[in-house]
Formats: sequence, structure tokens, C-alpha cells
Amino acid sequence: MSNAKFTHRLAQESDIPAIESLMRAAIAGNMKDFLSKEEITAAQETMGLDTTLIEDQTYFVIEAEAQGETVMVGCGGWGKRKTLYGGDHTKGRDDDFADPAVDAARIRAMYTHPDWTRQGIGSLLLDLGEDAASKAGFKAIELGSTVPGEPLYLVRGYKEFHRETNVAANGSENTVIHMRKAL
Repeated sequence: MSNAKFTHRLAQESDIPAIESLMRAAIAGNMKDFLSKEEITAAQETMGLDTTLIEDQTYFVIEAEAQGETVMVGCGGWGKRKTLYGGDHTKGRDDDFADPAVDAARIRAMYTHPDWTRQGIGSLLLDLGEDAASKAGFKAIELGSTVPGEPLYLVRGYKEFHRETNVAANGSENTVIHMRKAL
């Protein structure tokens, strides 16, 4: 897998079951070194698939060949709506379109399958999202990072401007780090 060649394409509605499966695997596998089981459950309240990204054609799947098969190894994208993070189930969404003249675009819902981490998938997704947002006229881009995601975003030039801590239904804290970058 270390010499994998990745391809990308826009996600389609038919990809939703595979995307949701990849998200579950990524949440369970990639967060366990950073968060307790209870904190991972809390984080799931603000994570998941936002189908408006697929509808808006701003969500990508990353694929690779493994054992003669094409497999989905990552997913993520950018948003041109005001919602910063969360899935269809997340409270407090604002699905109004952002104005590129005054608002930032959003990096959204990035996940890498745990068997494929540290191979550049996150950077590829950032490149795709940042490039598309810039072409759409946005001058800045923002994201809501989990604690495990923060190191990648810092290396890629994102700066924290706000840290939000919510108490989840299970009583555990969930931290969302608001970060921004000029395009």
C-alpha cells in the first residue's frame, strides 16, 4: 500500500453506503490514539456525511488499487454553504450558500481509512478542496477540526481562530477547532 497511486472523483449518491462505512472505520481507528471511547462517541455528534456536499458536487472520493480491486480509501471535500462541520444529523446547520466576496469556503468531512493513513490522502483532499474553492472565487477557507486532525491542518498552513467545546449527550466533551487559511 505504501506505493499506492491514488485517483479521485466526485462522489455520487450511489457512493453513500461506502462513504458511511469508511467514515465509521476512520472514526473508530484513527481517533483512538487521541480520544477516549467516550470522547469518540461525543465527537460523532458533530461528524458524519453531509449529503448537500454530494448534491453540490463538492465532495470527493479517493480510490486506490488493492489486490486487483478498486477500493475507496478516503473521502472529503469543500463546502460552499455556511455550515462549518457536521453531518445531516448535526444540530445548528446553516445550509445557506456562502458569498465568496465576504465568506470563507469550508473544508468538510475528511476521512481516511485506517489502513491507508500517512500516505498523503488528507493532503490530496485539501489540495482538491482548496483548488476548487479558489476557482469558485473564494479568498479564504475554514474548517472545523477534531483534535486528531489538527496536526495535518497546522502543517498545511491553517491557523486556529476559535476553539469550541461542547458537552455531548453522553456527558463527554467534544472539541472542535475552528481554523482558517487564505487561498
